[in-house]
Amino acid sequence: MAKVRQDAWSHEDDLLLAETVLRHIREGSTQLNAFEEVGDKLNRTSAACGFRWNAEVRQNYDQAVAIAKRQRKQNKRHQLQQQQKDASTEAAFYRTVPVEINEQVELTKQIESRPQVELDLTSIISYLKQLKAQSEKSYKHVTAYASLENKYNNLVLENEKLAKQAKSLEAQLENVQEDYQTFLKIMDRARKMVVFSDEDDKKLPSFVMDKNGNLEQVAK
Repeated sequence: MAKVRQDAWSHEDDLLLAETVLRHIREGSTQLNAFEEVGDKLNRTSAACGFRWNAEVRQNYDQAVAIAKRQRKQNKRHQLQQQQKDASTEAAFYRTVPVEINEQVELTKQIESRPQVELDLTSIISYLKQLKAQSEKSYKHVTAYASLENKYNNLVLENEKLAKQAKSLEAQLENVQEDYQTFLKIMDRARKMVVFSDEDDKKLPSFVMDKNGNLEQVAK
């Protein structure tokens, strides 16, 4: 089945990625194996897991990676020492008289009970502190993201409100422009009527009465 692409990485996903990579480093495995294991668990590709580790997560676990590498060296050193001791024990066994079965069983138990990894308490405490700091940092990032998302939503609502107001003002402006054009037409019509009235008054003849009581037209 094809793996589904998921763009969002949660804090838990990053922790799983970091823990898996660190475990593979301690055990002497490769990071590619770690990426494939995380990809199977999160339904992501190993390439996506590798990109996430190198681009975002690794920078927060530099000290933990260093500790894991030291533990890997200690594991190899103990394995080599164990192999040398086993070879010496086997050689001594064939050089000497065979020991009793109970003594062989006891020797095997002692070899198996030897610690395989020497844990540095200071390193463990430092690693746990680093994990705590990373958790607090991730929480701050989540809180900051939620705050920014809330501000963004408020800005979107404010923008929609302003857009509605602008549309209403545009409609009002169109009405005012239409009223203004109508007013100009009325004023122009009234002006023409006044001009025509003045011209008509000028064309009317004027009369005066002479001393005999007759009307005479006055030339203009």
